[in-house]
Amino acid sequence: MSVSNSMPNSIPFLDLVTPHVELEHELTGVFHKALHTGGFIGGPMVEEFEKAFAAFCGTSHSIAISSGTDALRFAIMASGIQPGDVVVTVPHTFIATTEAISQAGAFPEFVDIDERTYNMSPERLQEFLEQCKKDKSGKLISPRSGRPVTAVVPVHLYGQTVDMDAILRLAEKYGLTVIEDACQAHGAEYFSRKHNRWMKAGSIGRAAAFSFYPGKNLGACGEAGAVTTNDSVLADKIKMLRDHGQAKKYYHDVEGYNGRLDAMQAGLLHVKLNHLAKWNAQRRERAAEYNRLFAAADEVVVLPFEPSWSRAVYHLYVIRAEDRDGLMNHLKKVGIGSGIHYPIPLHLQKAYTALNYRLGDLPVAERAAAEIVSLPMFPQLTGEQQARVVEEVLRFNSKFTPERAEAAGASLAAADRTA
Repeated sequence: MSVSNSMPNSIPFLDLVTPHVELEHELTGVFHKALHTGGFIGGPMVEEFEKAFAAFCGTSHSIAISSGTDALRFAIMASGIQPGDVVVTVPHTFIATTEAISQAGAFPEFVDIDERTYNMSPERLQEFLEQCKKDKSGKLISPRSGRPVTAVVPVHLYGQTVDMDAILRLAEKYGLTVIEDACQAHGAEYFSRKHNRWMKAGSIGRAAAFSFYPGKNLGACGEAGAVTTNDSVLADKIKMLRDHGQAKKYYHDVEGYNGRLDAMQAGLLHVKLNHLAKWNAQRRERAAEYNRLFAAADEVVVLPFEPSWSRAVYHLYVIRAEDRDGLMNHLKKVGIGSGIHYPIPLHLQKAYTALNYRLGDLPVAERAAAEIVSLPMFPQLTGEQQARVVEEVLRFNSKFTPERAEAAGASLAAADRTA
């Protein structure tokens, strides 16, 4: 949900204008370079961005793709997942996650999420896998569909990593491939107890998919994506898949796709990648300020939970509200943008009726979907704007009397002065 920029003192949910205006000279330089070289598809700008993004993620390879959806689809296909295989993921994510699975010929099945992080619950994944049986050939068979289970796609949602040690431990035990959906987690970090170090999202599983949709922490000026991996064989397969199956021009080893990234988008992303660490730090600062302001009001609001093993980059700042629609309508009336990510879990979407899930099958995701609200979050958000957002959220709270609302406003103002 957005608000009109013409409304006095409006606060947008997302600001896509300011960072581009600030970088206008560098960004337009990419366009001029393409015009003067004729390099529009592939070439040095794509290769340079791939090298830089791989270095940023701490991986050996980055393969630029036309979208995040295709990035995940190609990663699944290149990993050897066979048509009809079950790929386990979560219902609390954008449909692109499951589109990539099914369009790769595989079959999505769901496990529930963690109540606090909204990411895949290792406990629920373990329960799912323990219910599976092995057939005579040793394949793990899903009790729901009777299909072989071969892969897991954990989603690093809202800019925070999944507990990957636990997921990888289960994957190793059951012989599963792990492919990260890191489309909302550019630069997010996970502390691996197994390796005793911080690891970037996208460097932990066999491969990972990123989206550079304009609203992401690292966004293109259009559609774009990438796969990261430390597996050189898998990287070569993805390069063929994105380019009509070509090992070299006009030599087609497999039937592939047109999933290449335009050179200009790669060049624009390379310019913005140089600013990503700073933008992510600003997002973390904005999240800390939200937390401080809500705490200063001494009112119970369910805030984002960041475990000790996570360094989130806050693609979104998500709270929970019993009357979510009422809160969003109130914010809209006072000129504050908000959003829902996501209102209907995938297992209850009409598109997946044939999977035969029912209301109540995945209760944590269902509860979260009914209550979550995404508040304004972008690097250029000001403390003054945040104080107003928090005040209006608390003002709407049905427990507030006018006197308490006034007191909360005074408390927030005092907190803002001492920041």
